[in-house]
Amino acid sequence: MSNVLSEEKKQQIIALGRLGWPLRRIQKETGVRRETAAAYLKAAGLAVRPPGAWGRRPPSKPANEVTPDSGPAATPEHEPALSPDTKPANEVTPDFGAASEASHSPTASACEPYRDFIELSLGKGRNAKAIYQDLVDDHGLRASYQSVKRFVGKLRGSAAAEACSVIVTPPGEELQVDYGTGPMVRDPHTGRYRRTRMFVLTLGYSRKAVHLLAFTSSTQTWVELHQQALRRLGGATRTVVLDNLREGVLQPDIYDPSLNPLYRDMLAHYGAVALPCRTGDPDRKGKVERSVGHAKNTPLKGLRFESLDEAQSYLDRWERNWADTRIHGTTKRQVAVMFAEEKPALVELPVEPFRVYQFAPRKVNLDGCVEVGAAYYSVPPGWIGRQVRAQWDHEWVRLLDPRTGQLLREHRVQARGQHRIAEQDKPDRTPLSTQQLLARCGKAGPQLGALAEQMYRAQGVVAIRRIQGLLALARKHGSALADDACSAALEIGLPDNPLRFVRRWLERRPQLTLRQVDPIIRQLTLYRDLIDNQTQENPE
Repeated sequence: MSNVLSEEKKQQIIALGRLGWPLRRIQKETGVRRETAAAYLKAAGLAVRPPGAWGRRPPSKPANEVTPDSGPAATPEHEPALSPDTKPANEVTPDFGAASEASHSPTASACEPYRDFIELSLGKGRNAKAIYQDLVDDHGLRASYQSVKRFVGKLRGSAAAEACSVIVTPPGEELQVDYGTGPMVRDPHTGRYRRTRMFVLTLGYSRKAVHLLAFTSSTQTWVELHQQALRRLGGATRTVVLDNLREGVLQPDIYDPSLNPLYRDMLAHYGAVALPCRTGDPDRKGKVERSVGHAKNTPLKGLRFESLDEAQSYLDRWERNWADTRIHGTTKRQVAVMFAEEKPALVELPVEPFRVYQFAPRKVNLDGCVEVGAAYYSVPPGWIGRQVRAQWDHEWVRLLDPRTGQLLREHRVQARGQHRIAEQDKPDRTPLSTQQLLARCGKAGPQLGALAEQMYRAQGVVAIRRIQGLLALARKHGSALADDACSAALEIGLPDNPLRFVRRWLERRPQLTLRQVDPIIRQLTLYRDLIDNQTQENPE
């Protein structure tokens, strides 16, 4: 028969009917006529939902007795005649009068005294769960959540649920991370309210979630938030499911995505690997997506905070009192109980936390060094003019081969303007160009040449630029004054930065211009001639 459906289509209609879908929606979804779908639903013993009657009660039975709206009590002779087609009513209850209203009004809700607060909260966009939690914490409500849910439903109605798939993971196997929109918090620098970002980490088995707030987002912030969340959990999982945001994935790809190096190294430090979702497919991490929406719409909706610590404390209290103690809708078990089962299966955290670093490509200069943080660090010979990959933090600077990732050099962080050159990177003999530079210093002045020699022996190639600075000072102030300044530097025993010492010595030394010197020389010449004439006239 042409109107007999396949078993698969039949089971689909029955499943949608059990979800409470109306016939029109079933027809739109499956392409089966409403009449045919209704027949299969009735055969399966399911009630067919009439159009527009979802949630309504069946019509009441007719009344047994007729009660007049006003006037004296009705007597048999005063009863009106009924037509043969009209069924007699069983009972009619009047709609007017205080007694009538009391008899037909339902029992007053326990939420009625808090109507103003509930309406104000609904105006802020908060849902029934958030309103119930606020009433319990701040107003001492004794009623159940269902009471609040019914009261809120009368004020604004409710939405129908959609079907979705569930991904089951074993304990300690997977966690999911994502960013969401946080509350408005006053910025301590500008004094204005600013929208924050909310980092959410959710375990795949127990649905235990950690919520952390931050003003800004960067690769370093992303890694630090991961470490804080893992410390709160007391362990890590073997896989991490994330979106293709730039902090974690540099180049999305279905088969071979390019991860952020800092994020990849952090996960390797904790024994985990990253599993980025397909682009535009957030359902793979639906558990953390739901956690983000739960936190946005329940504890944080419509609220503002004066500081980030205040907002984080409020979020931690909600997480401890409500998020962890709730019965999850999918597992039908308490989140805290399931987390207690999952925690022993988590990967143990290392003793030392991951050291967050910065990274960037750097070009090797002609002196064999790269610049990082206004300081200079040497690389092995043969890298001049090429690029290396630099990683640095507040203690160490690492220089890596950009192709193989091999460690080339590791240096301690130096102050601005300072150099750090490994012994094996220093040349065995003085290059010809450096010898010519030292010879020029010797011609400019004996003391200047001696200072340049000592600087090169003490500092190596780092002193080349400073020696060039000595020659520049000699050209500016004159060889004689520069030689005197170098002599003063040698007398005090070669200071840490001889070039700076010589420059300050020359700047502080009083000097005369040629225009000022010429009159003095003429006066001294006249005075000498006068003394010579007086000596010739009076030999005694």
